[in-house]
Amino acid sequence: MPPQTLAALTDYRLLGKSGLRISPLCLGTMTFGTDWNWGSDKEESRKVFDLYVERGGNFIDTADAYTNGTSETYLGEFMASRREQLVIATKYSCNTRQGDPNAGGNHRKNMIQSLEASLKRLKTDYIDLYWLHIWDFLTPIEEIMRAFDDLVRAGKVLYIGISDAPAWKVSQANTIAELRGWTPFIGLQIEYNLLERTVERDLTPMAQELNIGVVPWSPLGGGVLTGKYNKTQPQDANVNPETPSRKEFNQTFGKLTDRNLTVAEEVQKIATEIGRSPAQVALNWLLQKPGVVSPIIGARTIGHLEDNLQCLDFVLSSEHIAHLDDVSKIELGFPHDFLSSDMVKNVVNGGANIKA
Repeated sequence: MPPQTLAALTDYRLLGKSGLRISPLCLGTMTFGTDWNWGSDKEESRKVFDLYVERGGNFIDTADAYTNGTSETYLGEFMASRREQLVIATKYSCNTRQGDPNAGGNHRKNMIQSLEASLKRLKTDYIDLYWLHIWDFLTPIEEIMRAFDDLVRAGKVLYIGISDAPAWKVSQANTIAELRGWTPFIGLQIEYNLLERTVERDLTPMAQELNIGVVPWSPLGGGVLTGKYNKTQPQDANVNPETPSRKEFNQTFGKLTDRNLTVAEEVQKIATEIGRSPAQVALNWLLQKPGVVSPIIGARTIGHLEDNLQCLDFVLSSEHIAHLDDVSKIELGFPHDFLSSDMVKNVVNGGANIKA
């Protein structure tokens, strides 16, 4: 008999090569605060936080730049009475003072000043998981890893992770850390969903090889996989770069393509067939991908959170997974397609049947 449920929110998982226990769904708090015109006010944010924790969730993700610091401020107040039971993750890299070259980036100065500011807003003495938010292509990897290690040794950070970076830099970072006895990355935060599968070329295989836990962001493709958009809706001609709406954000980053909307339609068909919401189907598919530990769900209301949590209550059939894999498939490109060809395998193996 196949399993009837995928997991429970209290079926905790280890994050990468560590003993850190986290829930199979992470609560993302980028929606905490209305500073960006599409988030939740303080009262609704508190309800979302309380519901997640009351259900047994323990993994919460934020960043110093989210809603101009409001996300961390709210979270610091909400978690005050139960800090120790929670795994709090925050990030640094985004510039927080326009015009100041050292108020952003991956370097040690920004890492330290960002951490100290986050600790104050969160009203805590340490961060459980500190993420490098966005790779800046400027800071030497040795400087980053040594600075992270200093924070761990000082007790201000317990574990470290990296987000939105090339696979080869993550590999280089952890190799250097291993050789020099420094703290390695245990988590990889990347955009991963049915619309964005190019991470399967190098990032997710690298994470599996190095035992780095994958924590996907935007698991619902910016809301596209919930079915809220369709091909008949007109595209907005003018996008406000200062305060874009969610639809404008998706449009700017090319989310509302015919291909993506077709994938979303197939998700909706399966959802209708099995009596689930499209969001639940998309999350269930992602949770069954190799290396994925805890997708980040960014619920704006408790209704959204209730719906998202129910993705754990069932298991998509192998047929449905295969269908979604097929409609959302990508070309792996070189060298992957080349190396997987029968001709190249024969050249290497000489016609022998060899299994790993």
